[in-house]
Amino acid sequence: MREIQKIELRQLEISDFKNLTESMKAAYENWSGGWWDEHHIQKLIDIFPEGQLVIVADDEIAGCALSLIVDYDKFGDNHTYAKITGNYTFSTHDPNGDVIYGIEVFIKPDFRGLRLGRRLYDARKELCENLNLEAVVFGGRIPNYHKYSNELTPRQYIDKVKLKELYDPTLTFQLSNDFHVNKVIKGYMPGDDESEDYAVLLEWNNIYYVEQEPQLSDQKTVVRLGLIQWQMRPYNGIDELFEQIEFFVDAVSGYKSDFALFPEFFNAPLMAKYNHLSEAEAIRKLAEFTDEIRERFSKLAISYNVNIITGSMPKMDGPKLYNVGFLCRRDGTFEEYTKMHVTPDEAKYWGLTGGDTIKVYETDCGPIGVLICYDVEFPELPRILANDGMNILFVPFLTDTQNGYSRVRYCARARAIENECYVAIAGSVGNLPKVENMDIQFAQSVVFTPCDFAFPTTGIKAEATPNTEMILVADVDLDLLWTLHNKGAVRNLKDRRTDVYDIQLKKK
Repeated sequence: MREIQKIELRQLEISDFKNLTESMKAAYENWSGGWWDEHHIQKLIDIFPEGQLVIVADDEIAGCALSLIVDYDKFGDNHTYAKITGNYTFSTHDPNGDVIYGIEVFIKPDFRGLRLGRRLYDARKELCENLNLEAVVFGGRIPNYHKYSNELTPRQYIDKVKLKELYDPTLTFQLSNDFHVNKVIKGYMPGDDESEDYAVLLEWNNIYYVEQEPQLSDQKTVVRLGLIQWQMRPYNGIDELFEQIEFFVDAVSGYKSDFALFPEFFNAPLMAKYNHLSEAEAIRKLAEFTDEIRERFSKLAISYNVNIITGSMPKMDGPKLYNVGFLCRRDGTFEEYTKMHVTPDEAKYWGLTGGDTIKVYETDCGPIGVLICYDVEFPELPRILANDGMNILFVPFLTDTQNGYSRVRYCARARAIENECYVAIAGSVGNLPKVENMDIQFAQSVVFTPCDFAFPTTGIKAEATPNTEMILVADVDLDLLWTLHNKGAVRNLKDRRTDVYDIQLKKK
């Protein structure tokens, strides 16, 4: 599996052709019928640019999906690949059609195993919804069928793949991405010897389709949050720690979450190995894992297509020790945030230093802010972020007693109301008897909302069971914030008396 620093999903451009050709040849090493010429790619870009997608990893094309829009009734289920593509001229493309027809999807072998194919399929489904089309349809190969064709009919082979008795690299993947089999077609793509010239007609139906003019929109308004309420437990090293991390990332990704939020100092169990040292020495040993933890989180963000707020962890910067975390975006980029307000306990036992930077982070779901635990108890910081356009505030926290938790909870709840934003908090639960200064934890993870008619009357969108390891998944609607800002019963942001008072950062 390749090491990736940055990944991007975007529309295909003709300047990509050389790069695309290299990837196609690698993907279809045993079948030259999978290669497209430059005039084919230019035609597709000219007639339907939104439907031609590539995933670019470190300036290399890792995968591609090509599509047309067709009036499906003109072809029916008994078509061939040549017929549906107008004998490869794409004259069948109809902007007023009702179905997105997939004519190509491939992932370069070096990048397989990163779930990039799922990302392409999800983008195609989202395009189908945005264009208000009825379905995504395509003819899929069954490249492992030639191994069983002497003993199984195509129908028998497909049934066994459905039941997971057999594995097919193409069909198994498509079934796992919510496509269903409509028909088996003979002679769909002559020359596909691996599939014995058979293909499976697959379909995904757009449940949001309505019979009206298509409404184009690329702005995500409903954002899904996945909060990890983390159980403290012993781990035999960083590999075992990340087995548990990946389990949770996989879980929230399976629910198609846009964000995964981990708690403050969730990696503290790794200090057990250094319990013979002083608290200050032990946490500095823990800081030695931080760079590797960030790198592993970035890989998971790419692989599972989810933006990850990594909670927090110690980090040395010269002689100073900070409490930091990372926003690992699903495109492979990352940014670091630092806890500004250090608690008396953190200063006394660990010698932590507070940071001096606060900013809004741009994501594919709009602007967000991140504050670590104690920071949310200072209303100036969220107000600065709100002034800069923040919609969602993420607060990873760590509290040992219910008193400490209540401070975080009620301050976070107030921040949602006064800044007209969503606030998500996530903490750890359980005990760590062999780690000094980390003996007990108490948490209840919550998603808070403003309090107005469009929101829950309690200002609570969802909350976890207290002191129980679990995930909390909740949707937040950004359009409701816009309505609140402009038409709310009260408008905390607009009604501020900035002629009398104001909050601003001091220049360094």
